[in-house]
Amino acid sequence: MIRRRTRRDSEPPVSGAAIQAAEHEAAKQRILDQAEAERTPVDDITQAVRVGRRSAR
Repeated sequence: MIRRRTRRDSEPPVSGAAIQAAEHEAAKQRILDQAEAERTPVDDITQAVRVGRRSAR
């Protein structure tokens, strides 16, 4: 019988801690990417504060 080589055959076993660390890092990166996408640029915030202060006087 001919057996096909799979990816698992060519890679060493990975520990549960290594898998958990990789998942943690991937989740952290997703959160950072989302925060960056939702970030308001400082110039926009500064402009809003200036407008608000002028109208308060």
